Amino acid sequence: QVQLVESGGGLVQAGGSLRLSCAASGGSVSNYVMGWFRQAPGKEREFVAGVKWSIIGSYADSVKGRFTISSDNAKNTVYLQMNALKSEDTAVYYCAADRSTVLQADAKFYDYWGQGTQVTVSS
Repeated sequence: QVQLVESGGGLVQAGGSLRLSCAASGGSVSNYVMGWFRQAPGKEREFVAGVKWSIIGSYADSVKGRFTISSDNAKNTVYLQMNALKSEDTAVYYCAADRSTVLQADAKFYDYWGQGTQVTVSS
């Protein structure tokens, strides 16, 4: 059973940056597909970024060039560096782990979830 704990959310002005962290326990992040999702009020949860085997990354079109997912195997932590933030990035951000070997953008394939961290971007 993998436990995931997100941190690093907060309030930031448009154009600013935040780095989210997802600390994992009960399993190594290098053995899972790790994903970041977000959910804004009244909207469905959507894929933001994912990393497979701590190497292969994938991004939603809306964040390409602004967000970077990375993994520190020694700390067993996955990060989401978010730059050039926009008001539409405001959401609760969730970290998730998938036991399969396929990097999926569909939340239904992920087995473990964190509690989420709020990101609010003011314009």
